[in-house]
Amino acid sequence: MKVLLVHNLYGSSAPSGENQVFEAEKALLQGRGHEVETFTRESDEIRDQGGWGAVKGALATPWNPWMTHAVRLAVERFKPDVVHVHNTFPLISPGIFHAIGHRAARVLTLHNYRLFCAAGIPMRAGRVCTDCLDVHTPWPALRHGCYRGSRVATLPLAFSVGLHRVTGTWAKHVDGFIALSEFQRQRMADSGLPLEKVHVKPNFYPGMPRVQPWHERAPHVVFVGRLKAEKGVAGLLRAWAAWGPDPPELRVVGDGELRPELERMAEGLPVRFLGQVPAAEAQAQIAAARLLVLPSECFEGFPMVVREAFAFGTPAAVSNLGPLPGIVRTGESGVVFEPANPESLLSAVRTAWQTPGLLERLGHGARAEFEAKYTEEANYSTLMEIYRRAIDVSRRAA
Repeated sequence: MKVLLVHNLYGSSAPSGENQVFEAEKALLQGRGHEVETFTRESDEIRDQGGWGAVKGALATPWNPWMTHAVRLAVERFKPDVVHVHNTFPLISPGIFHAIGHRAARVLTLHNYRLFCAAGIPMRAGRVCTDCLDVHTPWPALRHGCYRGSRVATLPLAFSVGLHRVTGTWAKHVDGFIALSEFQRQRMADSGLPLEKVHVKPNFYPGMPRVQPWHERAPHVVFVGRLKAEKGVAGLLRAWAAWGPDPPELRVVGDGELRPELERMAEGLPVRFLGQVPAAEAQAQIAAARLLVLPSECFEGFPMVVREAFAFGTPAAVSNLGPLPGIVRTGESGVVFEPANPESLLSAVRTAWQTPGLLERLGHGARAEFEAKYTEEANYSTLMEIYRRAIDVSRRAA
């Protein structure tokens, strides 16, 4: 099969799960003998241009005629069976789906909720907000300035959401969507995507990594992620402060705008901030921990760190929000607590930590989940079935 992969890579200054998935799927397809080409742009192109770059990005977001022309030429030259798009924001634009036409099946991975939510993550003022998804219009985002807290910055994104609803881009010009969880599939269908075209394919971890034996693991808990408000780390530290005698060491891997404030909150607590580290080091921390904690206060897609925790046989404690309770089954591969609720987090994590043998048993369950659902083999099989169904849709519509 010939596959053209399309992706607007996010900036190099921060790790991106979407970039990781793009590279992993490229390697997966090439490793299985498929002929793969890529069409990419990088957000660094405009970030380095300051204000002029911001204007270029804003103008390109709804419809970039240069990119639609370039992708059309790439499709006519390469003649792929499938064009698989990961991200069009901000430089490539959804206009490419119209330009591709029925020359190839068009597949789009839903890494976030940006098709209907200008902010990408349905969250406003520290709380989950699904206004634009529920009312099928981007006006709430424009009214509240949801992207970067600015109506001006939100305008091109809101216009793009409205434009592609009106022109039927998602209903008529994409042959298959890849949602990362059943929760996301249903949520996006309720917001306007044709349910029959939305398929679930979670992220995968390549290979079959060694599980560090339980007796070799240090008695610590790990958080890995960006230090932003929606990740809920402040609540995590409040729970640690209320733990009582002998809390385990909490290792915080990642960086972000809240780090100075979080470090002040953690003074006197057994908390170590390791900063942003290479991916291999972050995975080593997860593999050596007895528990991963993910206190997100927003809808996640499919967190890469949960995929890694399961691969290394490390149980996870996650918020009861969005897709997370569907991924981490409480009592089998981890525990679940109420979001933005330090008392609930403390109760769930402390009980799991202090119950003899429980975390080790949950770790075995996490690894079993990985081997059943999140391996290369399982993911490849699902991806091929989605491609076949998208090709059928494209041919019937041609």
